[in-house]
Amino acid sequence: MGMNVAVFGATGAVGREILTILAERLFPADEVFALASRKSMGVELSYGERDLKVLNAETFDFSKVDLVLMSAGGDVSKEWAPKITAAGAIVIDNSSAWRMDPDVPLVVPEVNMDALDGVTGKGIVANPNCSTIQLMVALKPIHDRAKIKRVNCSTYQSVSGAGQAAMDELWVQTKGIFVNDEATPTAFTKQIAFNVIPHIDTFMDDGATKEEWKMVVETKKILDPKIKLFATCARVPVFVGHSIAAHIEMEDELSADEARALLRESPGLMVIDKQEDDGYVTPVECVGEFATFVSRVREDPTVDNGLALWIVSDNLRKGAALNAVQIAEGLHNRGLLKSQASAA
Repeated sequence: MGMNVAVFGATGAVGREILTILAERLFPADEVFALASRKSMGVELSYGERDLKVLNAETFDFSKVDLVLMSAGGDVSKEWAPKITAAGAIVIDNSSAWRMDPDVPLVVPEVNMDALDGVTGKGIVANPNCSTIQLMVALKPIHDRAKIKRVNCSTYQSVSGAGQAAMDELWVQTKGIFVNDEATPTAFTKQIAFNVIPHIDTFMDDGATKEEWKMVVETKKILDPKIKLFATCARVPVFVGHSIAAHIEMEDELSADEARALLRESPGLMVIDKQEDDGYVTPVECVGEFATFVSRVREDPTVDNGLALWIVSDNLRKGAALNAVQIAEGLHNRGLLKSQASAA
């Protein structure tokens, strides 16, 4: 049975990607509504072979839909998600607003799909941080096999994770440098073109950034509260595609060859790992792909039972839109959406 779906924040990079992926994966929606702020009313967005006109989210009747996929920022989500669920729809939220709420499932479908059964509480499912998602997809099979004790990771995150203004800033600065224009930062704290910025989100009391904190606490909620994780998150001059260098310490021994074989068999992953010039994946190659790619699988001799991975994923797809759509599919398959509940 089909259902009605709304995409809230449809004009943003992630919102547009959600519409694309809903169409690509033939999600069983009878009707799809594209919602944004009043200033975007009437803008046309692609949904498969159709165009959708953007509607004003503030005046939309949410009782008409069964599911809302939100990508409109934390403040908007805090205000609107309870109103939407009160109207009877389930919300899948891409912001950080609800991730650590104990009554809200935080879900990576390849890792903890069973957590969706907890959606009956507040009617909200949270989409994890983009880097956390791709890390969890890679760590889950290793944790199941060899019990991960500790992870030390460095992320190299593309500017699209900071939104359209950040992508525009990289483009403008890159062009400007070649004609001696001053690279004035606006979206970032420092010049992003031809540079690396070890600072994403705000600083916390212990010196970590909030982005690094998110990876720590989300890993514990999604995978295992006993895992110790330390992260350094950096923004790099890449338009799309996040990369992670992960160094893992396990309770049990797992060789690099065994890890490659295990990861090749695991959902959502693709292993490209040869010791040659083209034997690994970079952000450029992951754009537009559903998979999370793993390369440079090595044993780390500096710790007992150590393993190192290079993990790359399209942050607009698996890091945001695809993960949200997979959650929607999980809700549908479990009969947790309003139209199915009514039919039952």
